Amino acid sequence: MINKRLLIKNLLAHNDENSFYDKKRQLNIGEKEGKAKFLKHICALSNSNPENNSYIVIGVEDEDNSIVGIDFFDDSKIQNLINAYLTNPPIISYENIPFPHLSDELVVGLVTIRPNHGRICSFRKNIWKYYGGSVFFRDGSISMPKVFDIEIKDINSQIVASIENHSHNNIEHTLDGVFDFMKKRRDYNPAYKVFKEYFVVCWAGKQKKNHSDIYYSRVDIELINEQVKLFYSDLDEVSISLDNDNFTIVEYVHLGLHDQFKYYPLEEVVIHFRDNGSYEIESQLLFKPPAFDKKTLYHIYNTNKALVEKLKKGYELNKEQQKDLRNLPSTYLLCYLNNFKEALTKLEEAKPYLKAYDPEIYNSYKESMRILRKVKYN
Repeated sequence: MINKRLLIKNLLAHNDENSFYDKKRQLNIGEKEGKAKFLKHICALSNSNPENNSYIVIGVEDEDNSIVGIDFFDDSKIQNLINAYLTNPPIISYENIPFPHLSDELVVGLVTIRPNHGRICSFRKNIWKYYGGSVFFRDGSISMPKVFDIEIKDINSQIVASIENHSHNNIEHTLDGVFDFMKKRRDYNPAYKVFKEYFVVCWAGKQKKNHSDIYYSRVDIELINEQVKLFYSDLDEVSISLDNDNFTIVEYVHLGLHDQFKYYPLEEVVIHFRDNGSYEIESQLLFKPPAFDKKTLYHIYNTNKALVEKLKKGYELNKEQQKDLRNLPSTYLLCYLNNFKEALTKLEEAKPYLKAYDPEIYNSYKESMRILRKVKYN
């Protein structure tokens, strides 16, 4: 089994991007330009490496390879984005890799692009400035459009195999990972379980009992063998259940208007551990958007627009307006889910002002956008 933290270190040891590996400071697939560039790199790396894995490492400074991290990116439906825009799309995975020197909410993103075995990947339709039918390859460290008229040569398999072989996990890495997790999360009831005498899952969270049910907030879940952070959230509540073969997470989101809020199930994720030393992650979207009175939503929509205008102009907010601003990301989300399509654009436009005004409100913004991504790509 590959230790993904070691894999990232070994990839970075190559110092510069090449035809099987790329690195990015950050990823933004919420905007059209960022989404198009991400798709371009997926296409180019897939075409340049027909018989081996390719990788994109996210959260690294380009100049000196320093690991600075990015926010935990929970997007189990990212494959649906790839399938929607690319012909002969490769199978990809996005994983969040914790590093000891980073704060709890920061990770390094690792995109793994599986070999496509000679099938040419191309753009299925137009996006940003890239046209449907475009084909990209890697030219050194750059993803370039090219006319495909030659046979693809496999030049990287031995190099990639060597990097992956030097990234295998061992018992020392596993034990160190468990001890580090239990020490770092000791304030939030850390626990662990070994599945199939091989896989080690650690989790922690602030417990909250509701009758006989137990829920967790500030949840952190890691698969220690691979050094992969499976789940992280400061805001939502989560239920956790497990047996000898499965580890199940059900995530809930807190939504409502005025002072009438409820928890709604968002997604169920089940990790199935097999006897043959493999595992599989299945996710199912459970979310059914709550419906609200259109007149009420229209009033809130206009109130939100006025609040953002006040932030733009630097006006001071009174206590009632500050309360409305704290709810702005979630109320814009509810407007969008109730067919106020412009609400998403307005929420994205408010991002820099919310970020500058209050970190807690900005975290609420990121949470709302994460919910939207899940619903949209599903």
